[in-house]
Parts: sequence; structure tokens; C-alpha cells
Amino acid sequence: MTVDFHTHIFPDKIAFRTIEKLEKIANVKAFTDGREESLIASMNEAEVDLSVVLPVVTRPEQFDTINNFAVWLNEKYQGKKKRLLSFGGIHPDTLDYKRELRVIKDLGLIGIKLHPDYQNTYMDDIKYMRILDYASELGLISVIHAGVDIGFPNHVRCTPERIRRVIDEVAPEKMVLAHYGSFGLWEETEALLAGENVYFDTAYTFGFIEDETFLRILKRHGADKILFATDSPWSGQKESLAHLKNLAISAEDLDKITGQNAIRLLSKCAAAY
Repeated sequence: MTVDFHTHIFPDKIAFRTIEKLEKIANVKAFTDGREESLIASMNEAEVDLSVVLPVVTRPEQFDTINNFAVWLNEKYQGKKKRLLSFGGIHPDTLDYKRELRVIKDLGLIGIKLHPDYQNTYMDDIKYMRILDYASELGLISVIHAGVDIGFPNHVRCTPERIRRVIDEVAPEKMVLAHYGSFGLWEETEALLAGENVYFDTAYTFGFIEDETFLRILKRHGADKILFATDSPWSGQKESLAHLKNLAISAEDLDKITGQNAIRLLSKCAAAY
């Protein structure tokens, strides 16, 4: 089973204009138009079985709308051969983070996505630390945008140094650092984060990181804590899988990275995997 642990879609009525806006901000071209249907088509072409969808709450008042959409999506794909699984979202400026995290848990959502740049909050802010701590207590997976965001290249809110401070003070469980630990900051990632009790996903990594650096971090961090991911629609699923499979990685480790690790992590939160 092949799992893409980091994808994005948008409701059809806003998908086109959202992708167009984000393309202009980051000066990149998306691989799909951001619609649910397009992600399924990409999965069929790449032979991906499950894509984890990660919504970002950019304003506290979006909480209900985004999480209700996540629930609807999960119910729609429950038991299907090609499956989408949406996490929930929460904003650090919420007035009651414990209540909102309990709501996410009660809705059956098994994880959250945090994005320091789009949420205008530093990774080691107490607001994030409290969310990560309580999310761990509830058994939720936390996926964090880590490193440079190409739309905000001059102001990095989630650096390896800040992440390391969170690890040392909170020791969050089931935390996934997107973009292979910290996009564009892989030297610091290797020095400060590799080997820690966190997962790295490979979203939007290939084509930006040197293969030699990727393999060196893999060796130091361990294949058991790497999750295949693309950041679709910003990377192609078929292309990313092909790049990964062309690296000097053993078949055993490839199986872990492309699916086994993800299934094991998801299974800790729900029995359906």
C-alpha cells in the first residue's frame, strides 16, 4: 500500500482561484488544479492508494467550516479502494485550544496540520507548544510545515532551532515535520533534528535537496521515521515516487517509507488501517 502523507485539496467552488492565487504568491506552477477529483486522478496514475489531506486554518473563525469539510471527505471515502483521509485544523489564536482539539478528536479526525507561516506564529510560541502538548495527550498526529515557505522566503517561522526547543520542552508525540525536517535548512536539520523522536515527510523535497544529502539524513534519522509525501498539488505524485525509487535505498526501507510507516502511525490513532 502506497501512502502520500501530505496533500492539499480545496472545495470545487474555490479550488481554481485558490490555486491561481497561491501560484502567484510562490511563483510556481501546480501539478493539478487542487480539486478532489484531480487528486484522485493523480493517485490512479501514480498508483497511490491513500492520500492524507492537510487543511490549514488561516483564521480562527474557519475552524468549523474546515473541520466539517474534513469529516464529510472522510465519510465519503471510507472503505473505498482509492482513499482520501483528511486531518483537521486549528489556529493558534483560538480562544479555547483544548475545547477545539477535543472537538477534532470527537469528530473522528486523527490529526491536525499547523503552518507557522500562514498562521503568523513562531514554532516555539507558547500557543503552539500548548496545542502540541494537548494534541499529544489526546493521541492526535501533528503535522507541521517546517523550514522555508517559498511564499515567505525571507521570514522563516519554523526553523530547526525552534523545533528543537519544542522537542526539548514539550516532547510531542506523533509529530511529523514536513519537507524533510525543514525545507531548505537541511544542514541544520541534520545537526539538530535527525535521530529525534519525530517523523520527517518528503513533501516538496525532491528537486530541491541534493540526493546525497537526502540519503545522509535518511541514514542518520532512520527509515522507520520517514514518510513519503508530495505536497500535491505542488509536486507530482508519480514524479516524486519515481525520484524516490531511483535513489540508492533498499527495497525494505522503500516499503517502510512509501507505506508501512504511515500505516503504522495511522493505526495508532484508528483501527481502520
